[in-house]
Amino acid sequence: MEEKTKVFSSSNKGLLQSKELYQYILDTSVYPREPELLRELREVTATHPRAGMGTAPDSGQLMAILLKLLNAKRTIEIGVFTGYSLLLTALNIPEDGKIIAIDEDRAAYEMGLPIIKKAGVEHKIDFIESKALQALDKIVQKPDSEGSFDFAFVDADKVNYWNYHERLLKLVKVGGLAVYDNTLWGGSVAMPEDAVGHMLKEGRKLTIEFNNLLAKDARVQICHASIGDGMTICKRIS
Repeated sequence: MEEKTKVFSSSNKGLLQSKELYQYILDTSVYPREPELLRELREVTATHPRAGMGTAPDSGQLMAILLKLLNAKRTIEIGVFTGYSLLLTALNIPEDGKIIAIDEDRAAYEMGLPIIKKAGVEHKIDFIESKALQALDKIVQKPDSEGSFDFAFVDADKVNYWNYHERLLKLVKVGGLAVYDNTLWGGSVAMPEDAVGHMLKEGRKLTIEFNNLLAKDARVQICHASIGDGMTICKRIS
């Protein structure tokens, strides 16, 4: 059983001193508390050709605590993929809670949908098949949208992270959270540019720009957590 667990560890996302140390955290605190259906969805995601896009389970564990601390009821998710973070959110908001989930890849979402249905939380999800900016602009234009969300999670195209941020600061209430994934980009943000592989270069550049903008944004209080592939938590303060 232990070997099977390691197959789905997503250890490549860890930014700790060693894969062994990351595996220790997964084995001792993440996997023992991971709901069975989340584990099942994580294993299904591991069969996808782009499995690395899935939310790291230790990042998910932090998100679950944040949702509970906020007593979040209405959330928005940009970038759904197979739905690991979506299912996690649905399991941690009330029965009458709602999630607006935006992704243009319905096929990936439908890969995890049978497990979401099995969990009995599909009714909490409003999946919008669309480019995120287009969908967000429509939501922002609604007269009752200002400050109507408690929590937002973004794991999508890095080129638009700041555009998403600007819109989310209209949608998330003061005191609410907007959380951004992959903000350490495999650790490459701290590497010399000439040491970064070609596949990471553009994402590194965009991530550094986004992190610098967040650091100067007086509208939010931020915490940059070195968990998973980096996760920045922004609390809207104005």
